[in-house]
Amino acid sequence: MTDDGVRVVLIGGTSNTGKSTLGRLVADRLGFAYRSTDTLARHPGRPWPVPGWEVPPHVAEHYRNLTVEELIASVREHYARLWPRIEQLIEEGGGAGLVLEGSALWPPEVARLSGSGVSAHWLRADEAVLRSRIRTDGRYPEATPDGRYLMDKFLARSVRYQELLLAELAALGSEPLDAGDGRSVEELADVIAGAVTGAG
Repeated sequence: MTDDGVRVVLIGGTSNTGKSTLGRLVADRLGFAYRSTDTLARHPGRPWPVPGWEVPPHVAEHYRNLTVEELIASVREHYARLWPRIEQLIEEGGGAGLVLEGSALWPPEVARLSGSGVSAHWLRADEAVLRSRIRTDGRYPEATPDGRYLMDKFLARSVRYQELLLAELAALGSEPLDAGDGRSVEELADVIAGAVTGAG
C-alpha cells in the first residue's frame, strides 16, 4: 500500500543514469509492474555494438551526420509523438500499480498530468559518470576511431539533454536525485520507495 494512493511511479532522466535498473528495483519493492518508454517505438538508440548485435548503418549515420542540437531536436520530436501513448499507460497503470521509466518522460509534460496517484522522480549524473558508463558499456578502448566518435557524440547528446531537463526541473522547483554520488542503486530504490509509501 502506498501513501496518498500513489499507483504510478515515473522515473526520468537522460541516458545512462540507471533508470532501467532502478525502475525494476522500485517496482519489485512496491509490487508494481515495470515498463520502459523505450519499448514503445523505435528511435536510433545507442550507437555501439553489443554481443549478438551490430550497429545498423542508419543509426551510425544518424549520430555521425547530425549536430548535437539536431540530435536533441530529433529525439524530442520522437518523444513528443510518444506522449499520448505514455499518458495512456499512466492512466491504465493506475489500477494494478506501475513503475514507468524512460528519457521520454519530460518534466513540464509530467507536471501537467491531471489527477493524483502519480509520483515523479528524476535522475541526474555528472558528465564524468555518464562518460565512464558509456565507454564501459561500449568497450571504448577496443572500439575503432569511428566507433569512439559515435560514442562521444552519444555522450554529448546525453549531456545536453540532461542540461535541458535540469533547467526544466529548476523552473518547476523540483530537485533530481543524484545517481552518481556514490549511493548504490539499492539505496536510490529505497529513497524512491520510501517517498512513495511515506516511509522515507
